[in-house]
Amino acid sequence: MNLKKFLRGPLALIILAGVFVWIGVAIFTASGYREVPTQKGLDFITSGKTASATIIDGDNRVDLTLKDADPTFGKKVQFYYVTPRGDDVVKAVDDATLSGGFNDQLSQPNWFLSILGYLLPVILIAGFFWFMLSGIQGGGNRVMQFGKSKAKLVSKESPQVTFADVAGADEAIEELEEIKDFLKEPAKFQAVGARIPKGVLLYGPPGTGKTLLARAVAGEAGVPFYSISGSDFVEMFVGVGASRVRDLFEQAKENAPAIIFVDEIDAVGRHRGAGLGGGHDEREQTLNQLLVEMDGFDPKTNVILVAATNRPDILDPALLRPGRFDRQIGVDAPDLKGRQKILEVHAKGKPLTGSVDLEVLARKTPGFTGADLANVLNEAALLTARSNAQLIDNRALDEAVDRVIGGPQRRSRIMNDKEKLITAYHEGGHALAAASMNYSDPVTKITILPRGRALGYTMVMPLEDKYSVTRNELLDQLTYAMGGRVAEEIIFHDPSTGASNDIEKATGIARKMVVEYGMSANVGAVKLGQSQGEVFLGRDMGHQRDYSEGVAETVDTEVRALIEKAHDEAWQVLNQNRAILDKLAAELLEHESLDHNQIAEIFKDVKKLPERPLWLSSKNRPVSQIPPITYPRDLEVRESDPPQTGGDDAGAAPVVKKPAVRRKPRPATA
Repeated sequence: MNLKKFLRGPLALIILAGVFVWIGVAIFTASGYREVPTQKGLDFITSGKTASATIIDGDNRVDLTLKDADPTFGKKVQFYYVTPRGDDVVKAVDDATLSGGFNDQLSQPNWFLSILGYLLPVILIAGFFWFMLSGIQGGGNRVMQFGKSKAKLVSKESPQVTFADVAGADEAIEELEEIKDFLKEPAKFQAVGARIPKGVLLYGPPGTGKTLLARAVAGEAGVPFYSISGSDFVEMFVGVGASRVRDLFEQAKENAPAIIFVDEIDAVGRHRGAGLGGGHDEREQTLNQLLVEMDGFDPKTNVILVAATNRPDILDPALLRPGRFDRQIGVDAPDLKGRQKILEVHAKGKPLTGSVDLEVLARKTPGFTGADLANVLNEAALLTARSNAQLIDNRALDEAVDRVIGGPQRRSRIMNDKEKLITAYHEGGHALAAASMNYSDPVTKITILPRGRALGYTMVMPLEDKYSVTRNELLDQLTYAMGGRVAEEIIFHDPSTGASNDIEKATGIARKMVVEYGMSANVGAVKLGQSQGEVFLGRDMGHQRDYSEGVAETVDTEVRALIEKAHDEAWQVLNQNRAILDKLAAELLEHESLDHNQIAEIFKDVKKLPERPLWLSSKNRPVSQIPPITYPRDLEVRESDPPQTGGDDAGAAPVVKKPAVRRKPRPATA
């Protein structure tokens, strides 16, 4: 605990005040008397050692002044007695010969001091609880400030983030640039009847830079920027969240134009009435107040709400409608150029060797978010410092990518020779199956070094970004997934448990092909069941399966057929390339890891799998004999040739040049 902060806090003041009151009472009531046991006091009276005695009625106390100072207690002593012994005390004082000249002096107690003695502990306890309740609220909020907003006002003196610091989200930046212009020059938009957006929702996977974009808006707009988390609205006391929402928007309106940023808005904006057994009263009241504030804006009040979430599917529909969140901006994982720009931003200030090519690194990291890429460069810098090097090289970057994907290398896990051999053939089976397919991505790395929970892994990376996958590519993924299991069957005739995760992934792909992607002729292009189930348990329990037992049996049959087909294809290519598989396993046992150059040298003579027959969704829909156009286009309009005329074709469009080569269609299968 910070000592200075504690000494300045209210608890320290309460304790200090109590100490002063206690000292004052002690001084006020101090009489110089030493307390003795009751029997000892009576002995002083009956033995004739007492000069004077005073009985304090109500306190049941007797103050004595001795003739001669007692070596232990001194000259002034006092003792207390219980009420039943009061008569004995009075009789002893009356019978004693007191040289002080008075035998019995009755005195009333000080009621003020008595009441103060009872109230002081109560005051101290109440002050302690008041301090504890204030501490629960955190920051500067105190007991009487539950309903005050916890939003932080970003000051101009704090480090500013601008759009120049954000890379890989060009579309989102363009949309937010317009928001900035709305706030700076509202008259330009109002002149043409445009209405300023009331809300902007940033949604996307974690780590894609939603919060960073909001901070960049704050740095660019130059207006008051209030930042708060969605969980800061919800409290244990009902009504506090709604009060904080009102206070937040009142502050923003007073300082308009302004921006309010709510991070993780799903904490307060969840779908109402979707919980099991009723809703959360406090959260729903807070959401209702937020809806009212957003829809109740004065059209001339330049206040914009910017919110971020990675779960837009659970937000209440009333929150997402136009008029509240007018704009919903998706912030997805960056593409190749975006990853390169992000790497360039995070590489600033880091010493890289001349051989490092960030474009190559961007190609090695498809699907990585901005946070992942920042972590890659940071891990590379840590590895470089750990090895006492001065420059970050490609080796450190490769190891950093592997760390982000699979976790740190487990050097303490030592495998015996048999397990190493099984792992080498298993990973070799994956790599060889991928290399033998016609629609699979290239194999870039193979290793049998344990990393994370895996004994080894094979990295298959696309050369460019992909946004859709064909049926043949999915079938190749199934064959690639079964390659490790098939290699164990061919070589050892005794498969291990290492293929459990491969089987799980293959089964998931095959089932999606049947029930979601419509890639099964027997099931058809229909959507069966829920994609991921309802995100709310209460609504999920209300749904029943939307297909019959017969269809479910057909689905299981189709999934098994796809897996078996992939199993057969992997068996075929591994047997055809058995010598290459043995060579690959030997290289892995010797070097433990192989890069793309070493892999390409080993796979230069791989025999590819023959082309699969063209797939037909139905026998009634045969293969088209017209070949597709090629990119960018192989159909050219000969503008120099005059249009042909005559007959019914008079006035027809210019002649289109046909492709010179026609591809012979493959045999089709239904």
